[in-house]
Amino acid sequence: MSGIDRISELPESLLTQILSFLPTKQSVQTSVLSKRWKNLYLNVPGLDLNLSLIPYDADELLLSFLTFIDKLLEFSPEPVLFKVKVKCRVTMIDGFRDRIGTMINRGTQHLDVESSTYDIEDDSFHHPCVDSMPMNLYTSKTLVYLKLTSSGLRDPGVVFMPCLKFMHLEEVKWRVHLETLLSGCPVLEELTLLRDLDDDYAVAYDEFTVMRVRSQSLKRFRVLPLRQVRDCRSRVNCTLEIDVPGLKIMSLGEDQFDSIVVKNLTSLLVVELDIKFFVKFGVIFNPWNLAKSNEIRDFLNGISSARHMIISAKTVKALEYYSQAEMIPKFNNLSRLEAVFHSNLLQFLPAFLECFPNLKHLVLKVVHSEEMEEGLELTDVPRCVSSTLECVEIQEKLQWEEGKMKTTSYFLGNSAVLKKLILSPTAYDPRDVLESEIWEMVNKLTKRSAGCEIIIGAMKEEVVII
Repeated sequence: MSGIDRISELPESLLTQILSFLPTKQSVQTSVLSKRWKNLYLNVPGLDLNLSLIPYDADELLLSFLTFIDKLLEFSPEPVLFKVKVKCRVTMIDGFRDRIGTMINRGTQHLDVESSTYDIEDDSFHHPCVDSMPMNLYTSKTLVYLKLTSSGLRDPGVVFMPCLKFMHLEEVKWRVHLETLLSGCPVLEELTLLRDLDDDYAVAYDEFTVMRVRSQSLKRFRVLPLRQVRDCRSRVNCTLEIDVPGLKIMSLGEDQFDSIVVKNLTSLLVVELDIKFFVKFGVIFNPWNLAKSNEIRDFLNGISSARHMIISAKTVKALEYYSQAEMIPKFNNLSRLEAVFHSNLLQFLPAFLECFPNLKHLVLKVVHSEEMEEGLELTDVPRCVSSTLECVEIQEKLQWEEGKMKTTSYFLGNSAVLKKLILSPTAYDPRDVLESEIWEMVNKLTKRSAGCEIIIGAMKEEVVII
């Protein structure tokens, strides 16, 4: 029936739960709806505060805002703040650390803090200043999810977070070793890192030239891509050591470390690589550098138990460089591969696939390059193509005019057990070629596997050629 406010008739516990999904500012604004809603926001079991919206020179407004936060913390009869999200502004906020400590003491399970970072100018020198997390963070018995951005982590001496399962650390300022932090998280399942490449403290102390990821419980580990493209190396030489016997998923995004050492990755299922094995922007390693080649070989051997691999174009390029001096190790367990190839590197494809003798599913993303050499010929046929490959999916834009689908023809003509070849919706540009022309060209190709289906997914109605 129209005109009836059914939402306000819901139980208070359900209403406060709904409000917990809103930023605190919006939650407070619901107090004007009616008497029923006047004080509901005070009982919400969470905070979502954006202090970065406060102008730099509005000290009185900031003080009022902090007083309001204190009111929220003191008023609520419910002792638990399940979820806390705070985004600070660039300048330091007095009392910020103490209030975070109070929130942690209230039994917070989900903590997401973006701290402030700024420089203090003194006698023409800039001294970085950051918000450090309170010491009670390291002994929280309730935290399940922790995300810190630009925060300082001091050495607490003792770390014990018995319920923490997810840790996300972006550009934190380290005063405690990552290994020490992880040692106090016995049930941690997922770790995400984004390095601060210009941490002044780490520059001054050699002990922070190694980051060790050691855990018996960790299942997923990610290194995020940098927030912006950098044109120089990090001022901090740093090695990443990964020793996680139970790790199942690993994603390494962009080069943030001078070297990567992996150990005991016997449970690895999925690995995603977007690295070129060197930190300096725009530079590929010298394949005749013996030390670097040995480092890459050991890394590849260390992840060889993976069953599913996803690699970017720059990783493919780095491996092509590496193959000029060394043989790429075999990945005997790998059954699914997703790889991005620039078209001028397609000649490397057969040699590359030789490294995956038991491959069953290939997703190939081909990116057109103006440098592509004319007369591409794919003649070598690796073991996986001839005997194990069951599904090939070709994505991105191909040059249909020059070469007449040589990559597609290569797999159809040489794959004895191929069951399905898919041309994805991005496999060609309809402005350059008609769908009917694609169908005609594909239909004329020779198929070694008589039962192979060819699926052209870009057409308005999916066409299957048997």
